[in-house]
Amino acid sequence: MAAARLTPNAVTATLAGDTNLKPVVQVVDLRSIAVTGPPGAGPRFRAIISDGVATTQALFAAQLCDLARSGLVRRGAIVQLLEYIVNDVRGRRAMVILNMEVLVPECEIIGNPVLPPESGVSNSNSMRADQFNGTLGSTAGSTLSTVTRSNDNAPVIQRPMAGNSSNMIPRPSDNAQVFQPTVQPSYRPAPNYRNHGTIMKNDAPARIIPISALNPYQGRWAIKARVTVKGGIRRYHNAKGDGKVFSFDLLDSDGGEIRATCFNALVDRFYEAVEVGKVYVVSRGSLKPAKKDYNHLNNEWEIFLESQSTIELCPDENSSIPAMRFSFTSIDKIEDSENNAIVDVIGVVTSVNPSTTIQRKNGMETQKRTITLKDMSCRSVEVTMWGDFCNREGLQLQEMVECGAFPVLAVKAGRVNDYSGKSVGTISSTQLLINPDLAEAHSLRQWFDCGGKDASTQSISRDFTPAASRNEIRKTVAQIKDDGLGMGDKPDWVTVKATVVFFKTDSFCYTACPNMIGDRQCVTDPRSLGNSLGNSIPRAWGGATWLLGARTLYV
Repeated sequence: MAAARLTPNAVTATLAGDTNLKPVVQVVDLRSIAVTGPPGAGPRFRAIISDGVATTQALFAAQLCDLARSGLVRRGAIVQLLEYIVNDVRGRRAMVILNMEVLVPECEIIGNPVLPPESGVSNSNSMRADQFNGTLGSTAGSTLSTVTRSNDNAPVIQRPMAGNSSNMIPRPSDNAQVFQPTVQPSYRPAPNYRNHGTIMKNDAPARIIPISALNPYQGRWAIKARVTVKGGIRRYHNAKGDGKVFSFDLLDSDGGEIRATCFNALVDRFYEAVEVGKVYVVSRGSLKPAKKDYNHLNNEWEIFLESQSTIELCPDENSSIPAMRFSFTSIDKIEDSENNAIVDVIGVVTSVNPSTTIQRKNGMETQKRTITLKDMSCRSVEVTMWGDFCNREGLQLQEMVECGAFPVLAVKAGRVNDYSGKSVGTISSTQLLINPDLAEAHSLRQWFDCGGKDASTQSISRDFTPAASRNEIRKTVAQIKDDGLGMGDKPDWVTVKATVVFFKTDSFCYTACPNMIGDRQCVTDPRSLGNSLGNSIPRAWGGATWLLGARTLYV
C-alpha cells in the first residue's frame, strides 16, 4: 500500500491553537481508558497521533469511540481530523478529537516521530519505536522484556517474558521502519506525599479564550467580555418549587456573543455585581445548548453559572471590546421576515404616539407606545414599545420629535409581529439607542437631511385598531359568507349597512368589572350584601358596569 502523505507540522500547529486546520495524521498508539459514566457506558480511548516528526496525545470524543471498538481506527491508521479542540490540562496541551475521517485503516509507521518533552507523558510510560512498528496484528510468541528498579541506585534487571500484552513492548519486524526517541531515564520514582501536608488543587488562573471557542468539552476556561444586556429577575414555579433566574449577554473583542444565566442563590450573588457596559472575566461555568425560543444570540451554547463560577470586574476597561454588536436588517427586508423573528433595525423616527395603558391577558396593566421608523429603502415600520421603554426612551423621542428634531433610533433585538402587516416590538432583551455613533446612523442622518425627509414612503405596517379598520371595507352579508370572513384565527373588520330583523332578549347583557379594561364578567357575591365580585381579580365592588352581549340577526 502506498504511504499516505501526512500534513507537515500538524502537531505543532494544532497544539498552538489552529482549529481551522484539517490535518492528516497517523495513529501510532491507541489505548482504552476507564471513565466514570452511566451504567452501560463503554470505555473511552486515548491515542497518540503523529505527523511523521512530532506526536501528541489525543482523546476521542464519545461519539468516536465506536470507531475504535469496531477496529476501524487502530494502531497505524491514517486519519484526517475534521473537528477538534485543544485545552490546557495541568499545565500541558491536550487535544480532544470531535470528528475525523479514516483514510487508511492500517499502515506502517511513517517518518521518525518523537514524543515532545512538553507532551506531559511520563518517560516510564513512553513507547519506543519498536512498540509502534513491528507486528500490527498478532504478537504471539514474541519475547517481551520489562524493566524494573527497586530504587535509584539499584541495577536495572531485565526479565524475559513470553506472550502478548497490549501494555508490553514487542520486538520490531525485520522490514519495519524503526525510530528511536531521545534516550531518557526509564524510571521516575513515585512521589512520597507523607508529611507534606494537604495536596492542593490547581488554582492557577484559567486561560482566556474567545467566546467562539467555548464548548462543553473544555475543563477550565475564562472569557473576557462586556455585558451588553442585563435582564431583570424573573420568578417561576415548577414541580421542584419556587425559584428565580436572571440572564445577561456578553460580547468579546472578536465579536462573539453568548448568554449567561444564574439561578436562585447565584441571583443574589451576581445580580448587583453585573452592570451593563462593563467588562468582566467570567470563568468556571457549564455550557449547555441554547434554547432558541428564548435566546436569539448567534451561539449554540449558553453559560449556566455554578457555585464555583467567578465574575471579576476588569478595572481597566478594554476599548477593543465594542459596546454592542448590530446586524441591521433594512425595513423592506423586514416585510419578508417570519413572525417572531428577532431583528436589528435602524431608522429615522418620524412620529411618536402618546403612551397608553392596556391590560394583558393575565389581568396586569402595562404601558404601550408606538413610533414610526423610516430608512433609505423608502419603507416605514411601526415599532411598539412596551413597559418601561414607553416612559424612558419613548418619552425622550416624543420630546425630540415635537421640537422638530427627528432622531435616529437603533433597535437591538426587536421581535417581528405579522398581525395586520409587519411591525417590530420590544422584548425584555431589546436595547434602544438614540442617535448612536454608528456608520449606519451617520448615513441615515445625511440621507434624511438631504431630501430623504420629503421622499415618499410606503408603510409595511397597517393600522389594526378596530375603529380605524371598520370604515376601510364595506361588504354585504352575502359577501361576508362567500369570502369566509370571521372564520380564521384573526378577526376581519368590515362595514355593513343592514336591517335588524331579530333580537334575542334572553341574557342580552351582563355585569362587568367597573375598574378593568375589557369585558371581564362580575358575579354577585351573596356574602357581600349584593356587591359584585370580579372573576379575574377577587375584589368586591359596590356596583358593576352593564355591557351589552346581545345576539342579533341582520339582513
